[in-house]
Amino acid sequence: MAQAARRLTVAIIGRPNVGKSTLFNRLVGKKLAIVDDTPGVTRDWRASDARVGGLDLVVVDTAGLEEVFDQSLEARMRRQTEQALQRADVGLFLIDARAGVTPLDRHFAGWLRRSGTPVILVANKCEGQAGQPGLLEAFELGLGEPVPLSAEHGEGLADLVQALLPFAPEEESPSEAADAQDAADAVPVPAAAAPDSPEEAARLAEAGQAVEGESRQGEQEEPAPKVLQLAIVGRPNVGKSTLLNSLVGEERVLTGPEAGMTRDAIAVEWIWRDQPLKLVDTAGLRRKARVETKLEKLAVADTLRVIRLAHVVVLVLDANAILDKQDLTIARMVIEEGRALIIAINKWDAVENRQEALQQLRDRLQTSMPQVKGIPTVTISALRGQKLDSLLDSVLDVYALWNRRISTAQLNRWLHGMLEQHPPPLVEGRRLKIRYMTQVKSRPPTFALFVNKPVDLPEHYMRYLVNGMRETFDLPGVPIRFLVRKGSTNPYAGS
Repeated sequence: MAQAARRLTVAIIGRPNVGKSTLFNRLVGKKLAIVDDTPGVTRDWRASDARVGGLDLVVVDTAGLEEVFDQSLEARMRRQTEQALQRADVGLFLIDARAGVTPLDRHFAGWLRRSGTPVILVANKCEGQAGQPGLLEAFELGLGEPVPLSAEHGEGLADLVQALLPFAPEEESPSEAADAQDAADAVPVPAAAAPDSPEEAARLAEAGQAVEGESRQGEQEEPAPKVLQLAIVGRPNVGKSTLLNSLVGEERVLTGPEAGMTRDAIAVEWIWRDQPLKLVDTAGLRRKARVETKLEKLAVADTLRVIRLAHVVVLVLDANAILDKQDLTIARMVIEEGRALIIAINKWDAVENRQEALQQLRDRLQTSMPQVKGIPTVTISALRGQKLDSLLDSVLDVYALWNRRISTAQLNRWLHGMLEQHPPPLVEGRRLKIRYMTQVKSRPPTFALFVNKPVDLPEHYMRYLVNGMRETFDLPGVPIRFLVRKGSTNPYAGS
């Protein structure tokens, strides 16, 4: 990446409950961080790109600073915040102007003055007159003139941008950044692939009219995304955060024996075998009946959002409790969302009877998820870093399958053979007629099947076609969707 595209990295720091996550959401323009009145909601630092007042930023939300130096959760959170500050170009030290300057604010102001990272003092919650006394008190912290702000209401952002301007990269002024952004926004829509022959073009044109826009959507589909979105999900305490740390080779997210350690979904950009990835660690998903607190409900909603946006999902299982009811619920959820699924059995180094454990997994998958045969399964030890290469290779393989496209000619030759081998059933004494099919999109592979009586096509015959497609076109483990449509004529007749 050219130096002109470098973004200013800004870390938001401060004691608990001063509005750091609210300011983070305000700057990035999305509700990415969980916000709640409970102190200590944020535990890991998370980063996201933002564009504010012509400045391109990387905004980092951090855990609340507390004066704890043992091995407790609070001390580990503080060390994560220190790590984020060291990586930042500038820190935004938030205080609660309505609460005034506290002894903890004074303590960490002294630490920030010695940190070596430039710091901008921000007095949050300055809407109205209630924050004025605290704003004046902030001068005594020795961090320069405080910037009055209301993250909740979006007031004072212009002053914050002015305070950040001296730290912006010299090679890119805000006006140049705006020009670059305008150029980036003007990306042409990719053209549809050219047919192999004039006859094929004519047939595709007729098919496009028959599917009422669905085939056209498939033809104009954008190329596969450059960055692979990889979500790590599972029940609490199965080793999801440990897996992410082992993959990137650093203590990027908090780990520990406490269940429910992760709350926010934490994304980390990384590269494997020249493939850019965005790894996302998520909060553990418990059974719905056990999710009671508002905070946990917000964390679950964040995890579900990550699954919907993911390309590939790694479901982490505990080797000592393979594929229980909640694991199956999560797996079905991933498949229903159309995401590619991989099962990673963690803590495999602690399993004594490995053959029995693998057979148990196969039996459960065969019984409970027969609609998705061939889900890739990898045994790993996240703590010891064992077989992580195999896991990532499986991710790339299933991602390629998830993006697979099959030509219409191939599909209809295959369909003809399947119909001859096992004709559709009779309905009211007359046989159903499946006229033709075409792929309308990938990610996941989705096909339109044209039938004279769509509502009468039974589910078992659909499964017959899906299983045959998996075997013929080598599509194990990825969701396959069939859209049954009514078709009166076959545009491929006579071809």
